[in-house]
Amino acid sequence: MLYEIRIDGQMSNELTTAFPELDSFVVPRQTLLYGQVNDEAHLYGLLIRFQSLGLHVVEFRQLPE
Repeated sequence: MLYEIRIDGQMSNELTTAFPELDSFVVPRQTLLYGQVNDEAHLYGLLIRFQSLGLHVVEFRQLPE
């Protein structure tokens, strides 16, 4: 499943390395991450990583493949 995740603010290069399975780029006032999410466990693991790093998830959506 392909997902797009929008994070409030610009993530540093160091923070983006915490998500090696996702590609990222900066858009105005947000960082956009996208990539394959293998299953529900992977999805929840990503959410836990965002939370543990203090990142505010603005949007988390599945994209058509």
